[in-house]
Amino acid sequence: MKAMILAAGKGERMLPLTRSTPKPLLIAGDRPLIVHHIERLASAGVTDIIINTAHLGKQIHAALGDRWLGNVAIRYSHEAKTGLETAGGIARALPLLGEEPFILVNADVWTDYPFTKLSPDLKGVAHLVMVDNPAHNPSGDFALKNGKIHNDGESRLTFSGISVIRPRLIRNAEPGPHKLAPFLRKAASEGLVSGERHMGIWDDIGTQERLEALNRCLKNN
Repeated sequence: MKAMILAAGKGERMLPLTRSTPKPLLIAGDRPLIVHHIERLASAGVTDIIINTAHLGKQIHAALGDRWLGNVAIRYSHEAKTGLETAGGIARALPLLGEEPFILVNADVWTDYPFTKLSPDLKGVAHLVMVDNPAHNPSGDFALKNGKIHNDGESRLTFSGISVIRPRLIRNAEPGPHKLAPFLRKAASEGLVSGERHMGIWDDIGTQERLEALNRCLKNN
């Protein structure tokens, strides 16, 4: 499978760090956040990674280049400075992604989820990795029951930002910015989204405080 790393966000909650550095290049431990994902995707056998960029995107390209350790091709889908949101960014990158299901990962999450578990054999149009609700998202995003994602239900969990997506999920998106959630909710209402619950490490590194907490944790381990 190919993989797409979402790296186009402006990182406004990370200011002033992101005024001169794109959020995916902020250091976690001894290397940038996005590099942790690239390394783990490569270890899982992914050899073709697409990265969408917007804010300070040229820095990301300059830092990572077009190939990782010789066997992983990295290609870029550059958006306007304001970005296209998740679904809009995927739609723009479709010529690079092709027709087959691909792994989708938010650049700003930290996790030990094993990417080797993800499979292109989807019965529907998406497979979401869900996690327990963090303090900043207590109501969750979707319900998970018997391996199916539902818009409503008691067992609500948070979407981790890790998924497998079939391109036709957003094939009909009009050009421009679009969030992914409405497409997922429509597909879930049609029974076309599967899911799983990850019980391991996961955190949304969306603020400076969470990045500092992560670095303290990495320093002590």
